[in-house]
Amino acid sequence: MSMLDRVTGRTSPNGNGAAPLEGVLTDLSQLRRRTPWETVQLARNVKRPHALDVINRVFTNFQELHGDRQFRDDPAIVAGIGLLDGKPVAVIGQQKGSTTEENIERNFGMAHPEGYRKALRVMQLAEKFDTSGAYPGPEAEERGQHEAIARNVLEMTRLRAPIVVIILGEGGSGGALALAIGDVVIALENAIYSVISPEGAAAILWRTNAEAERAATALKLTSFDLLQLGVIDGIIAEPPDGAQADHEETAKRIAEGIRAQLERLTRVPIDDLLALRYERFRKIGVHQEPEGAATPPKRPWWRRALGR
Repeated sequence: MSMLDRVTGRTSPNGNGAAPLEGVLTDLSQLRRRTPWETVQLARNVKRPHALDVINRVFTNFQELHGDRQFRDDPAIVAGIGLLDGKPVAVIGQQKGSTTEENIERNFGMAHPEGYRKALRVMQLAEKFDTSGAYPGPEAEERGQHEAIARNVLEMTRLRAPIVVIILGEGGSGGALALAIGDVVIALENAIYSVISPEGAAAILWRTNAEAERAATALKLTSFDLLQLGVIDGIIAEPPDGAQADHEETAKRIAEGIRAQLERLTRVPIDDLLALRYERFRKIGVHQEPEGAATPPKRPWWRRALGR
């Protein structure tokens, strides 16, 4: 149990080791489990709600802000100020398109460096309140893609405001991490979150995209796996036919989750919150062998990941 759980009263672990969290699910027995590849297909469904679909339903008086004050605006990142129950919040999301034309305009949700810098500019505005992967093109690297991602990770770890992260569909690579350092990280039931896409992992491990389904299983990228691994803190259940079938109900459930978490986080002194945020990410991936257990022979990381 983390210090944040103790501070805010999360005390009763359920069967899969995750403590109950108001507004979201932490008991995997309440959800239907799909195969990793089925989840990947659902996460990529073009009819799933994107960032603006959720923002326009959850927040009132949302005012989008544009530009990074260095180069230009990046349409792949939507960022601005809105109200949640009358309280000001900074809202940032990666925006894909629902049509070919919109996807081209939004660069398929892949952000350039100026997108991350715009997001950081809006995040820093939150300190004044009282309350898909990155684009891989050469021009992005020329404008400092890695620096922009690293800067966001650094600044979000010490941003003096509560941060709630919601993974809607595909979250991948360092680009997703640049927007996902938070006090609480929640995923929609059929969202995926991974360091690399299944196709990218398959191309590296097996030299063919045809093994993408196998890679999806090895990556542990579903909300079920992520909750068990402690990468996310809770899951928002989707409507029976998926988030793409009912945007209104999905947005309602997301709003309930955000509202509950902000109410919980605002009770924690900001200096404690920063320490807890640091602790949360430091413990991801920690592995302890049982006392007295024999040390197994060392194998390459990719063999361990694939169980070979």
